[in-house]
Amino acid sequence: MSDPPPAQDRAAVARAVAALIGALGLDEAAEPELRDTPARVADLYAEVFSGLDPRAAPEIATFEHVGGADAEQLVAVRDLPFYSLCVHHFVPFFGRAHIAYLPGETIIGISGAARLLEHYARRPQLQERITAQIADHLERLLRPRGVAVALEARHLCMEMRGIRTPGTVETRIVRGALAEPRWAGLFAPAREGAAPDDVG
Repeated sequence: MSDPPPAQDRAAVARAVAALIGALGLDEAAEPELRDTPARVADLYAEVFSGLDPRAAPEIATFEHVGGADAEQLVAVRDLPFYSLCVHHFVPFFGRAHIAYLPGETIIGISGAARLLEHYARRPQLQERITAQIADHLERLLRPRGVAVALEARHLCMEMRGIRTPGTVETRIVRGALAEPRWAGLFAPAREGAAPDDVG
């Protein structure tokens, strides 16, 4: 069995950040606030890129689905906040995720969806890829009858540069039984006065 990959090299990251600061023409002698910036950025990246370490993959608790594979019981977790860094520009994108599935024989623990989201967001990413990774993971883990994942996010690479315009980007994957027309309103905004489970 091969050894696990090494953890991020914080010293190397700090040196690279120091080189970047110099390349930008900044001088810590003139701006002493920069003195500890390389180490601070290295610590930040160790945290926000923790999902790069395969050993950091969350252990998701699973349980027998009491209703059985034939029970029509939707499991949905909505409005989960997430933060990630755009792989193209290394600036943040952030928003909310909605994750749902129709169980087969097993379900995940109540915090499982949030743990999966955090794991896949904590690396340089594409919003489309996070959406697919969560759906793929749920399918591997649970073999559900259907799965749906939707992410809505603001991208600072669009707001801070280029067109410099705010907007919400939505990515969505719907598979299996949840692709049936009767579930079309699954992630639609809640109607005023509607019951939480009133979909469609």
